Amino acid sequence: MSTPRFRLVALLICCGMIPLAAAQETRRHVQVRGIYGGIPDELLEQGQTLDECGINAVWMGSGSLSAERIAVLRQQKARVYAEFNTLHVASYLKDHMDAAPVGVDGQICPPPKGWQGICPTHPGYRQFRMDDFRRVLREFDIDGIWLDYHHSHASWERDEPDMPDTCFCRRCVTQFARETKTDLPDESLALLAERILSRHADAWFPWRCQVFTDWVREFHAIRDQTRPQALLGTFHCPWTDTDFDGALRTKLAIDLKAQARYIDVFSTMPYHARFGHAADPAWISRQTAWLGDYLGIRGEPGERIRIWPIVQLADWGENVPVEQVASVLDHGTRLPATGAMVFHWGSLRRQQEKVAAMVDFYRAIKPSL
Repeated sequence: MSTPRFRLVALLICCGMIPLAAAQETRRHVQVRGIYGGIPDELLEQGQTLDECGINAVWMGSGSLSAERIAVLRQQKARVYAEFNTLHVASYLKDHMDAAPVGVDGQICPPPKGWQGICPTHPGYRQFRMDDFRRVLREFDIDGIWLDYHHSHASWERDEPDMPDTCFCRRCVTQFARETKTDLPDESLALLAERILSRHADAWFPWRCQVFTDWVREFHAIRDQTRPQALLGTFHCPWTDTDFDGALRTKLAIDLKAQARYIDVFSTMPYHARFGHAADPAWISRQTAWLGDYLGIRGEPGERIRIWPIVQLADWGENVPVEQVASVLDHGTRLPATGAMVFHWGSLRRQQEKVAAMVDFYRAIKPSL
């Protein structure tokens, strides 16, 4: 695992005070040096190539994919990965209000902090997303596709998350009772929600996790049928299983071990500044180390499952100073991580000092031929 030497090396790399060979030696395990948020046109317009900048992978939203953009990235020797929205297509509710999550009061739950989720058992919505997932894989020559927003109706990307209990619509409650063989009386949804959380929580929370995991199983099957060589990744909450009283499972319905049967790459989102750790970039590597221990991932060659965190360089919540770029990337590329990407180009393109610091780090750890 990492040692204090890694922290020193990261600083000296970016100050130009350490030989390139020594920098490469400390990060030989890093396979992917990526950017999230589209093609960094500004770098290309400056006459640089992505390869010269140490960048070998770009993530963009599935709606932004085009044959022309993929061709540009192929010419730049970069891998192309798509981000795919699973449970956050809020526009679907315009014509399908029965897909809105229901809260403990038996009424449609307002979007926490403006984040609108969808009921995970709505058959029409699920088919809508599976059809689009298949289309993206069929139409575009991509190296992988990453699930995004694959969690319950909750706003967790902040230092104080807002995570209401959902979904207690009649469809979810009926399916829960049937699949877990739980005997529920004929009463209002509000009373049923209270009964489930107070008397049947041991069955309810695992069942909800299984509903979300089954989506991942189907995505995996579609990937295998449509573009089997593509990686299936996921952007995930970076918490441990005990953070916020176990909210990863009980609030967000994320069962990491169950989903790991189908996922090739976990891209946790340890946005240190956004999540209340602005002065502690080491939080990034601590969360990655926990995930590796939890899932048995060491970052060794030949492992089926990989960890490629997406780390925060853009200002969101607290600012990320340029002096912190090397430290953030240092902690983001420590074992068991074997790759990393930065969040996000849409903001970074206007902060060229940070871009230069990122490029210096990526160049320094790029393996020599």
